[in-house]
Order: sequence, then C-alpha cells, then structure tokens
Amino acid sequence: MHKDLLRLARAERTVRRHLLVCVMAAVLGGLLVLAQAELLSGVLSGGLTTMALLPLAAVVVARALSGLLQGVAAGRTATALKSVLRHRLLSRLRDLGPARLTGHRSGELVTLAGRGLDALDPYITGYLPAVAVAGVVPVAVLVRLFAADLGTAVIVLVTLPLIPVFGALVGWQTKVVTERQWRALSRLGGHFLDVVRGLPTLRAFGRARYQATVIQQVADAHRSATMRTLRVAFLSSLVLELVASLSLALVAVPVGLRLLSGSLDLRTALLVLLLAPEAYIPLRAVGTKFHAAMEGVAAADQTFAVLEGSSGEEPASRGDLAALPAGVPEIRLENVTVRYPGRTDPALEGVSLVVSPGELVALVGESGAGKSTLLHLLLGFVTPSEGRVLVGGVDLAGLDHDVWRRRLAFVPQRPHLFATSVADNIRLGSSASPEEVRTAAAAAGAAEFVEALPEGYATVVGERGADLSAGQRQRVALARAFCRPGAEMLLLDEPTARLDGRSEAAIVEATRTLAAGRTAVIVAHRPAMIELADRVIRVESGKIVSDRLALGGRR
Repeated sequence: MHKDLLRLARAERTVRRHLLVCVMAAVLGGLLVLAQAELLSGVLSGGLTTMALLPLAAVVVARALSGLLQGVAAGRTATALKSVLRHRLLSRLRDLGPARLTGHRSGELVTLAGRGLDALDPYITGYLPAVAVAGVVPVAVLVRLFAADLGTAVIVLVTLPLIPVFGALVGWQTKVVTERQWRALSRLGGHFLDVVRGLPTLRAFGRARYQATVIQQVADAHRSATMRTLRVAFLSSLVLELVASLSLALVAVPVGLRLLSGSLDLRTALLVLLLAPEAYIPLRAVGTKFHAAMEGVAAADQTFAVLEGSSGEEPASRGDLAALPAGVPEIRLENVTVRYPGRTDPALEGVSLVVSPGELVALVGESGAGKSTLLHLLLGFVTPSEGRVLVGGVDLAGLDHDVWRRRLAFVPQRPHLFATSVADNIRLGSSASPEEVRTAAAAAGAAEFVEALPEGYATVVGERGADLSAGQRQRVALARAFCRPGAEMLLLDEPTARLDGRSEAAIVEATRTLAAGRTAVIVAHRPAMIELADRVIRVESGKIVSDRLALGGRR
C-alpha cells in the first residue's frame, strides 16, 4: 500500500472517517459469507428447516447493504482525498514560485492535477477495501475450515500463499510498465497543452503541421505503453485464475471422493465447497484491483515528489522571521550565485550590486543573460546557491516572503490576465475600491480603452487576456501596480516588449509616474525605457559587466 497516501488519509479527519467506514463495511460483507455458507449448506443438506431461509435472506440483504455502504464511503473517501491533494499541490506550486518549477512543464502539472489524481479512484475505492478484506476473510475461512474438515483446511493453507506469490511476481513488472505508461501520458498531455498555447505562433511560422506529427508520435508512444500494460495485466489475471482454479480442484476432488465413499457427510461437504473459494477470492480481487490502481499510484508518486521535493533553501520558521525594515529599502546583493537544477552553467555568478533607496536601475543585456533571474531573486522566487540578498540590511532569506511581496509592485513581461472582469484583474492581490481601480487605470493609461469595452470595468476578458491587445494587457498590468500604493519597490520585466510606438510611449510615461518615490529595478531593451533610469547595468552570461550612470535619468 502507498505509505504516503495512507499517512495523508490518517492525518485528514474527513478522509480517515470515510475510509474507516469503507473498510469496515467491506470486511463485514466478507465475514457475512461465513454465515451465508453455514445457512445455505444446512438448508441444502436438510440439516436445517426451511425456516432458515429467513435468516439466510437477511444475511444476503445485509451483504448487499454493506456493499452499498462501502461504495458510498469509498466514493466520499476518494473525493475528499483528491481534494486535499489538489489543494496541497496548488499550495506547494504557489510556494515554490515559477522559477523553481524548471523540472515541470505546465502541461504535465495540469495532467497531474486533473487526469492523474482522478486515476486514484480505483486505488481508493477498489484496492484498499480489497486489501482489508484479503487480510481478514481468508483467515476467518481457514479457521472455520479447520473446525469443519482438517484435510481440506490443510490443502487450502498450503495452496493459498501461491496466489500472493505469483501476484507479487507479476505485480512488480506491472508497476514498471504502468510508470512508463504514466510518463508517456504526462508527456502527451504536457506537449499537447503547450502546442495549443503556442498554436498562433506555430501557424505564423509554418510549424503547426510538424507539431501535429510530433503529437502523433507521442500519442503512439502512449498507445504502445498502454498496450504493454494491458498485456501484463491480462497475464496476471491468467496466472491468478489458473492458480486459484487448480487449488480449488485440489479441494473439490478429494471432497467428492470422500463424499461418495461415505467418509464425509453432505452438510460438511457443502460447507467446504462453499467456503473454499471464498478463501481465494479476496486474494484474486487484490491482484485484479492492483492493476487497475497502478496508474493512480504512479500519479500519487509524482504528486508527493512535487509536494516533498527539494526546492533549495526552505523559508525560516515563523518564529525566526526577521522584522522587515520600514520605508523605501536599499537592495544589496553580495556575491550572489544562482544555479538551476539540471543546468551546468549558473544563471547568475558572483553578482554584487547595491540599489539605493528611491533609485531607478535599468538592467540591459541579451536574452538569457540572467536579468529575469535577478528579478526573481528580489521576488523571493529563487534562493541563492551562494551569497545573500539584503533588503534594508536584512537577509531576504530570513524575511516572511508574503509580507515582503505585499510591499512590491511587479509587472512581468507577459502579464497573465484571468477570465474575470477587468476590475478584478486590476485589483488582483489588493482590496482596492471601484474608485481606486478607476484611478489606477487612469494613471496607467488604461481608462480610455477599458471604458470603451461593452460593460466597462465589469467586462469579462478571455483567459490570458485573449480579448485585449498586447499594449492593453500591459497597461492593465501597470494598473495593478498602481493599485498597490503602499508598494515601496517596483520590479518591471521588459514592460514595453512587443508594443507599438504609441503603446510604448503610454507605458513609459505611466512607468515614470509609478516609479516616483520608489526603488525600481527595470529590465529594459528599448531606449525610451532605459532613458528613465538613474543607472544602467549591463548583464552578460550571469555577470555584471558594466555599471554606469544614465545620461538622461531622473537625477
């Protein structure tokens, strides 16, 4: 059984309660088989009167009700457990931040949180109850068989271990091929989502047909992995059925011969023949449920790898957090080196930098030079491999990152707009009133086009801002920053990239207003944005190669 899932189930009260009801109902239904066999053998042999049919019917009804209760409780257990896992997964991804998820494509994480965790249903609703039944019912059947007929009980005792032995041998191979199938499904889901997101670009550059071929190849790999998994599953079923059938034959043939010779009475013979299969059925069910549950187990392994995986230095405990200094902070990087997992070259190497309170610094350099990594350091998304980042003289690693980010205003290169109203997109992360939202939009130069929308600020935009132009999305992102008047530090990542001249001029003017009285670090390529800076820092290959005063800065 999956130890991490069971530990989580024990820790969550709702999950634990439903799982306990599910297991108890399954075990009760299995034990009622003994009473059913006793009554049925007695009625068929004439040892009991027809009045015994009433308790026999009651036992049958009780088994049906216990099966119904098990199904309901199992469904609620699965729903509660998946809800907890999805919540923890989302919280973990939020805490890790975008820069620490370099080992995961967004599509793979979507597949994991959706289709992957849904595959846990067979494990929770089928495999766990089957394991509980297999641990109790065969023992109870053996005890009753020893009391009824010693010879039959010995045969069952000797042959019973063959099923778990053969099941384990095939099960190991099943686990391997199922993990391969899950990895193939993750690649397929991740690649498909990434291709859909980039479809306009692929069409523009004539690569859509090629990507369709790639998806077909990935889908063929998943199909082949699925067929290998099914072949192993069918082999397992064949092996388990063969072993169980031979074992039952070893029981039935001697019982029949002894019954013909008169050395065994009819009631005992019927009881043995009714009970013997019930000793093997739970173990066969475990083998069957095991194969159905393996995809969910593979998804659970990946989920707990994300939940418990190392992401560099962990934040300090709540009791050890340093006090955040008041006022506009000085930012100081001392010999900072950043290395991403799986990459040989550092993203930043030995960077030392001081940004004075209220200073506007422009970072320039080629793509991939390390400028965005530097911003992610200041956001707390990345932890230095070496060196430290000081905010007002306090190590950022010792600060509460949530408190620190509330004092930041961040405008990314590609701002994400959600499928909600324009007003909600602007007030994201703040409790701004409608009037404050309008003021922020006006300051960012967004009021004119927002008010021209069909429902103004109540207009619902498409996911990722699909209904707006690049310049409009950028101005909404700037309006978000204006909605944080308490922010003392401004971080902008190429805010004028991909904009036309008119949109660029509006963004530059809004940035000038927004940066007033704040410490600001801006990644910039365009001359108009660089001219705003007090100081220009060039970054190449993760190192600062020049640091000079700007010619036309604010000072």
